[in-house]
Amino acid sequence: MHKIEYKLKHGNPYPPGCHVGVGGVNFSIFSRHATAVELLLFESTENDHPFQVIHLRKEKNRTFFSWHVFVKDLPVGTWYCWRMDGPYEPRQSGLRFDREKKLLDPWARAVSHKRWRRGAACVPGDNCQVAMRAAVVDLGYDWDGDTPLRISSEKAIVYELHVGGFTRHPSAHVKHPGTFIGLIEKIPYLKELGITHVELLPVMAFDEQDVPQHTAELGLKNYWGYSTHSFFSPHPGYCVTPEQATHIHEFRDLVKALHKAGIGVILDVVFNHTSEAGTRGPIINFKGICGDMFYHLDEFDKEIFHDYTGCGNTVNANHPLVANFIISCLEYWVREMHVDGFRFDLASALARGERGEVLHNPPVLWGIELSEKLAKTKLIAEAWDAAGLYQVGSFPGYRWGEWNGRYRDIVRRFIRGEKGIIKELATRVCGSSDLYEAQGRLPISSINFITCHDGFTLYDLLSYNHKHNEANGENNQDGCNNSLSYNYGFEGDTHNPAILALRHKQAKNAQAILLLSQGVPMLLAGDEFLNSQHGNNNGYCQDNELSWLNWDLARQNADQVHFVQQMIALRKRHPSLMRRQFLTGKVTGERMLPDIIWHFSNADEVACWDDPEARVLRYTLTADDINEEGMHIIMNMADIPVTVTLPILKGRFWCLAVDTSLPHPHDIVHPKDQKRINKASYKVAGRCVVIFETR
Repeated sequence: MHKIEYKLKHGNPYPPGCHVGVGGVNFSIFSRHATAVELLLFESTENDHPFQVIHLRKEKNRTFFSWHVFVKDLPVGTWYCWRMDGPYEPRQSGLRFDREKKLLDPWARAVSHKRWRRGAACVPGDNCQVAMRAAVVDLGYDWDGDTPLRISSEKAIVYELHVGGFTRHPSAHVKHPGTFIGLIEKIPYLKELGITHVELLPVMAFDEQDVPQHTAELGLKNYWGYSTHSFFSPHPGYCVTPEQATHIHEFRDLVKALHKAGIGVILDVVFNHTSEAGTRGPIINFKGICGDMFYHLDEFDKEIFHDYTGCGNTVNANHPLVANFIISCLEYWVREMHVDGFRFDLASALARGERGEVLHNPPVLWGIELSEKLAKTKLIAEAWDAAGLYQVGSFPGYRWGEWNGRYRDIVRRFIRGEKGIIKELATRVCGSSDLYEAQGRLPISSINFITCHDGFTLYDLLSYNHKHNEANGENNQDGCNNSLSYNYGFEGDTHNPAILALRHKQAKNAQAILLLSQGVPMLLAGDEFLNSQHGNNNGYCQDNELSWLNWDLARQNADQVHFVQQMIALRKRHPSLMRRQFLTGKVTGERMLPDIIWHFSNADEVACWDDPEARVLRYTLTADDINEEGMHIIMNMADIPVTVTLPILKGRFWCLAVDTSLPHPHDIVHPKDQKRINKASYKVAGRCVVIFETR
């Protein structure tokens, strides 16, 4: 039993949250309408009851709308939460104060969900014994000189991965599976693959219990992490010793190790909604502190949450205090955690005003873009929300990259063999100038991807015509119904060698097209070794072998890994694939050649672009730098081969670099092993990508 009762001082309103100082710890929390505030202190996460309850007095512990207290000599590692009383008038004002509910500090740096029961926070009554708690942590850390990396966006190759699923499968053979530390053991693999950045699915603390009831009854939980409640705390489920409040230390160890390997860190962040859901959702923090301003509420009945996210609530991001909270949080992750960038989930929800209207100049988005502390930080938007707002090509601001959904869709359609779409394909492969150039934006505004966590894996895209999400407990009603996939004759796993060979070749075609495209390529972790989720295109609740990466496949499909690795290397040795400006077809550079030359089957170029039967895209990409080799690229997604005549270049000859129809290791050839093509023409197989390099 704890015997000490710590002495108190008034404390300071700034900075918000819990901060260790000289002689003790300062606590500060914002609540405009609270009438009574208490701070509860616990020795550990195991204690049922607090060892000290501190009653804050309005006349001494409140400055404007901040409640604060300084606890003398309080040790690091103490756990705490808040309790507040005030008006409960959800319909009239949106206020939902409940003096029995234990509240997390919104600025908590480390939280525990060990005792958490979501259901108890959804109904009246004291939830002290099953509430989440925050820890007093010291921000000190030896970075060994580390700073955020400054890799230019045109050179970036992003690799989207799930921290838990990347190493949780037994085949990963790591000491601490499914953790930040476990991921460190896989850094040599990432470095050898050649990617420049990892994009981590949500790592801010989230509620694993936030799933539909019928899904929870199957023993499933929120796996992806798009249910954040504590935006300043790394997720305890990814820590080895979370009950010792080592969250920050473990995450920083990962960042420092990745930076040492030359790999940047981009966080997938979820500021569009929180895990408190809607009217019947739990009271965790914001809803019990300042729910009237933090969420979009109905103008006439404030008990109703406006939902532009499909998750029960929408953060009122353009309220001045909420915008400040979001920007301060991002700056914290850059300043204290050395993060290199952020990808914003359903970012268009952040473009909505306080009544849900779409703002032309949303303050929070411009505040992020113009923050000096974020000036070197990569910003990527998922430029749509769940209520129909689609802003690909028109997202507010100039520095933002966008997940290019139009790139994804046209490449999927081309790969599965659709005819007459090469005109748009060419535009997408060249950086989507139709979306970005008129605004003064650059090819790096386009984040190109074919697959991501949300949807089929690449191998499933080539193996299933339909989704198979029955394991999620929602009668296969969840997930995307229009995946633009094709199974090549058999739904799912097969032993047919012809179908398997075609799927493997198409996987190489997809990766080749992605890595040949102007803009920023993003690969989904595991696609390089044909990871499968057996047709489930919505694995958000599958924290099991269905979603975990099976590293045995990396060994079984080593030829695929080698192909992707060498395609990344090819991209890196060709600055012409990583241009900062759009291709024009005009003569540029030291060689005095057009930057791109399109080749057609006949002289009528206009007719060829609009040919309804066309399934071949062919072009020569020249280099500005006299030391870079030019490329001739043929993408043939027709079923039949085509014979092409190679362009004649004065004083130079062609070497075959890539032919996806050839068996490993001849499908991609290292420059030192390339052979001169002595013939004037080359037969390109059906469903094949071929690349020649000049010498």
